[in-house]
Amino acid sequence: MKNSFFLVILFSLLGLLPSSIYAQTYTITGKITDAETGEAVPFANVYLQKSMVGITTDFDGYFTIKTNTLEDSLVASYIGYIKKVKILDLTKTEQNVDFQLLPDNAALDEVEIVAGENPAWDIMRQVLANKNKNDKRNLAYYEYESYSKTEVDIDNVSEKFGDRKAVQKVMQTIDSIGKMTGDDGKPLIPIFMAESISKMYYNQNPEKLKEEILKRKITGVGVEDDGVVAQIIGSSFQDYNFYKNWIRLADKDFVSPAADGWKLYYEYYLIDSVYMDDRLCYQIEIEPKNELTLAFKGTIWIDKETFAFKQIDLSIDRKANINFIEKIKIQQEFSPTDKGPWVNTKNRILIDIGELSKNSAGVLAKFYVSNTNINTDSQHEARFFEERLIIAEDANENNETFWQQNRHDPLTTSELQTYAMIDTIKNIPAIKSYIEIIDLIASGYKNIGKYIEFGNYLYTYAYNNVEGHRIRLGFRTTSMLSKYFTFNAYGAYGTQDQRWKYGAGLKIILQRRPWTEIGIQRREDIAQIAINEFDVDLPIIFLSAMYFNKVQERQPYIRKENLFYIQREVFRGFTQKIEFRNHIFETIDTLTKFAYYQNPKNIIDSPIRTDFINTEIEFEARYARRETYLQNGNERILLESKSPIFTFRYTLGLPDVFGSNFSYHKFYLNITQKIRLGNWGTGVYSITGNHTPSQIPYPLLYIHLGNQNFFYNRASFNQMRYIEFVSDSYIHLSYEHNFNGLFLNKIPLLKKLKWREFIGVDALMGSLRQENIDYIPLAARPNGLIFGNRLSEIPYVEMQYGVENIFKFLRVHFIHRLTHLDLPNALPFSVRVSARIRL
Repeated sequence: MKNSFFLVILFSLLGLLPSSIYAQTYTITGKITDAETGEAVPFANVYLQKSMVGITTDFDGYFTIKTNTLEDSLVASYIGYIKKVKILDLTKTEQNVDFQLLPDNAALDEVEIVAGENPAWDIMRQVLANKNKNDKRNLAYYEYESYSKTEVDIDNVSEKFGDRKAVQKVMQTIDSIGKMTGDDGKPLIPIFMAESISKMYYNQNPEKLKEEILKRKITGVGVEDDGVVAQIIGSSFQDYNFYKNWIRLADKDFVSPAADGWKLYYEYYLIDSVYMDDRLCYQIEIEPKNELTLAFKGTIWIDKETFAFKQIDLSIDRKANINFIEKIKIQQEFSPTDKGPWVNTKNRILIDIGELSKNSAGVLAKFYVSNTNINTDSQHEARFFEERLIIAEDANENNETFWQQNRHDPLTTSELQTYAMIDTIKNIPAIKSYIEIIDLIASGYKNIGKYIEFGNYLYTYAYNNVEGHRIRLGFRTTSMLSKYFTFNAYGAYGTQDQRWKYGAGLKIILQRRPWTEIGIQRREDIAQIAINEFDVDLPIIFLSAMYFNKVQERQPYIRKENLFYIQREVFRGFTQKIEFRNHIFETIDTLTKFAYYQNPKNIIDSPIRTDFINTEIEFEARYARRETYLQNGNERILLESKSPIFTFRYTLGLPDVFGSNFSYHKFYLNITQKIRLGNWGTGVYSITGNHTPSQIPYPLLYIHLGNQNFFYNRASFNQMRYIEFVSDSYIHLSYEHNFNGLFLNKIPLLKKLKWREFIGVDALMGSLRQENIDYIPLAARPNGLIFGNRLSEIPYVEMQYGVENIFKFLRVHFIHRLTHLDLPNALPFSVRVSARIRL
């Protein structure tokens, strides 16, 4: 009786409480991924089909739905993907349902805008009005811990590519460990996996950014721990700020949806208002007005209170004028700081590189970055930022326990498998052979063991009418032998002149911070007056080609040289170099048409000489603001500088030092810069000035580099003949502009070809004093040296225009010579070709 009474009271009380306390609760969890790439799809909609009860996925594509009423169907949908429905099990209270959504390549449905302004425009105006306030660059300083993860896989393996023996061995190895496939069922071959933990630092005034990689874990096919790749896995190389007008990606400038001229490039559609992390946000879809424009499409979420980016999910379509790329996708999540500006706390970047041919495969690169422990009160002195990138000496000293404790997010099962697979794949003999071939093509050298590399193979063989068949063999040491020095040497022999040539050099690295090195070189080889490879930064393929064909038209001679230098980076971007050089010039019988008066002040009684010795010391100062280098073993690779690069040299001729015949002064100044003009493309300008106030033979003056080949050479005047002009003082102005398809993209029949237009101009103003002309006997003066029409009166000018990206690599140049057309053999117009592979 008492129990019955108690039950009546209990049920009565329960009847007064919310039904959710005792009603059955169903939990549905899962993850949504891209069916082609396997990447997570954040911010997607997941809901029960009838009641529409649902949620959006988080940044990693996961979702959890709790409901009191279970239905038989669950729907997953997102803009740009085909909606998918899955059947639920009504007998389970907890179940996991994963979705793989296929991209929908169809364009967005047309949106009809009724009378009045597009409501998304007013929101975007507020975004622009507040972007300086919300941009993290508005913080005086900040620092945070950053975790990055990088994975590179070979995907879309074609049948013919898969039939190769090396690939079959790889697939057999993968199957023995655990087969990896994308969500489309096609096999994936992992080739690179890396993780890093860094500290990021920022200072606003002056603006400085620094990354310190504390720990890293790297495994890859053909990747070394101290190589370039190991240095670019940090977070700073995956940081994209959409508050900037232009986003630099894959060496291209993409217009941001928050750029100042936003309405010129994008269509905006206000879709909905949703809560994200308890903040009400506007959901806006965007798409480019022109599909070939370098712009994004996708979704942005704008915080209603501050008009800051809350989340971003943007991609670049394969239709854009960019080579080899099937898709680029960028996803970001932001959080506000205590001082107002927002900082991106998570980034995910996916780059899908398509197959180069039907017989090859594609490459899928995935990058993930997580930022935590954001501190806006930390401040550092300016010298703290002198080095842009620092890798801790013990960065590679870690174990799996460390990563389990310090990863911001645990690895998935497939990512754990990836490490094991790569370690096995890179030890397969066939793969090692492929790596060696690729490395040989890229560097020009072949590894012989760990310590020696043979090369450069571009110099191995040549044929010319002076040496006959020229055979050259060389080698260099690697950083595996020593991280403090590099030794290189070569020997060459000509079957016609039957003369040995050789060269050797030793570089010693005294310090890496700041970078300090000394070097010594010895060389005895054939050289050419028309091509002074010591004064001009010429591409290696051009230097190797100069040993072919009719060498006598370029005035060959024997050059014996001893050189010593010391170079030091005083502070970031500013390098000084001192070079001491002794040079012996020897003519080759009748082939070298050169002579000079030993006493030019008394040419009547002066003997005529054909050889000379000069000893000189050169001081160089180079400055490039905020310049960054990467270490590649014992070499440094310069990353492109946004600022102008200034190079100044002063050369002093030292008479009677080691038999030197001349005393002289030379002054050199160069300013060069690559400028980015957004939608208008990129330009490169160079301004060079040289002045020699001394009297010396013309091989020691400035012989302007001509080009009589069919191939275009950017470092030369392409309508000028060899040794056509010589100056003791000159100013050279050069500019090339690449429009990246700005105009051709608008022509219906041409835009599918993705050709790109460019223009350029070279102008040279120079002079040659009479005393330097009188130095040379008339019989020995170089063919075409101008005495009556000097460059000081009429500048030399040539201009070009052309089309590049033909077959994705070919450039065609149409070049006009505008002045000095009255000279013998002057070439007013020519068509030349060159090759350049660019995204």
